[in-house]
Amino acid sequence: MWKFILIAVGAILLTIVLVKLIDKFIPSKFKPVLNIGLWVLIAFLGYQTYMSVYTPILFNQEKKKRYEKVIKNLIDIRDSQLAYKQVNGKFTDNFDELVKFIETGKYTITQRRDTQVIDTELTKRFGVDTYKDIVEIDTLGYVPVKDSLFKNSTRYKTMMNVPVGKPGEKFKLEAGLLRQNDINIPVFEASVKKDVILFDQDRDMVIQENQVISVDGVNGDALKVGSMNEVKTIGNWPKTYGSNE
Repeated sequence: MWKFILIAVGAILLTIVLVKLIDKFIPSKFKPVLNIGLWVLIAFLGYQTYMSVYTPILFNQEKKKRYEKVIKNLIDIRDSQLAYKQVNGKFTDNFDELVKFIETGKYTITQRRDTQVIDTELTKRFGVDTYKDIVEIDTLGYVPVKDSLFKNSTRYKTMMNVPVGKPGEKFKLEAGLLRQNDINIPVFEASVKKDVILFDQDRDMVIQENQVISVDGVNGDALKVGSMNEVKTIGNWPKTYGSNE
C-alpha cells in the first residue's frame, strides 16, 4: 500500500511539473486542452491516493462490527454446548439437537452433605459401634436450561446462522472425543470462515485478513470457539472484542 502511495504522490508531483513546463513552452492555443487533461490526471491520482489510505480504515471498521456480531453467536453456541455436556456428558455436532436440549433440558440442583454412618465391617470386628465419614448428595430440584442461559430471549433458535456476511450461511459445528493420557475427553468446535463474514469486502483486504498473525487480531482464516485438536472451550478472538472464555 505504501509503495502505491509513494508512486501516486510522485506521479502527482511530476504532473504538476509538466503543467508548469507546458505553461512555459507550449503554444497558447494548445495550453487549455493539455492543462485540463493534466489537472484531471492530478485529480484522479489524488483520489486513488486518498482511497488507498481510506479503504483499509473503512474495511477495519466494517470488519470489527461484523466480528462482534459473529462472536455473540459463538458465545451462545459455546454456553449451550457446555450446558449440554454438563447434563449429557458429551458435546453434540447437531444444532437441532442442541436447540431441542435448550428448550427441554434441565440442570439438577444438588447439595453435598458430610455425614457419618456405621461401618458394619469394623463394628463387627471390634464389637463396638464404629463410624465412617461419607458425603451424601441430595437433589434439591431442577432448573430449565433455557431460563438459566437465555431467560426470555429466543436467540438460541437462530444462533446457528451466521448473522452477517454471505446470506444463508451457518456455523460449522463439530464434536467428538480427543484421546489424552489414555482418556477420551469430549471436545467441540464451532467456526465460520472469514471469507464468509467478509465476502462482499475488498478482496485484497480479505486476503490480508486471512493471513493475520497478531496479538490484537483474529489469527487464521476463521472465527471459532473450542477446538477439535485441543481440550479448550475458548474463542480465538482477542479480548478487545470481549471475553473469549
